[in-house]
Amino acid sequence: MTRTAAREIAVHFCFELGFTGQSAQELLDQALTRQSFALIGEEEPLYAEFPNQQQREYITTLVKGVYSHGPELDEYISRYAIGWSFSRLNRVAVAIMRVAMYEILYMQDIPNAAAINEAVELTKHYEEPEVASFVNGILGTFVRQENIPDRAAAPAGVPEE
Repeated sequence: MTRTAAREIAVHFCFELGFTGQSAQELLDQALTRQSFALIGEEEPLYAEFPNQQQREYITTLVKGVYSHGPELDEYISRYAIGWSFSRLNRVAVAIMRVAMYEILYMQDIPNAAAINEAVELTKHYEEPEVASFVNGILGTFVRQENIPDRAAAPAGVPEE
């Protein structure tokens, strides 16, 4: 499994958190299991391979981080989604932007450009092209306006794809 696939799974879990009322730990205890992956993997190829220890740690870090920093991340999204009420934003796009913003702010081994590019590609996979452009614009403006330093080195360990 690539880091891209692990990130996509984390986005799925973060999206689900918005509807379940569970804590991040409760959701992870339920969903990040071999049994859950075997069941879902029968119909969803993304879940066909159970993540290794490093990938599970990455997924866990993202999901717990997005959960614990949710209000902060949502404030950034609201601030840069000019002309849009947060409640009217596409929920898939919000989950993707939360994950990308968490990576940009708190995961120093992930270059800003990689987090943004991965978010845009994920959005293209699930949504219309204009939503991907919207996500790209918000994330790009966020990085520029918040003066977030760029990290040029690619992450080690789990390959991007």
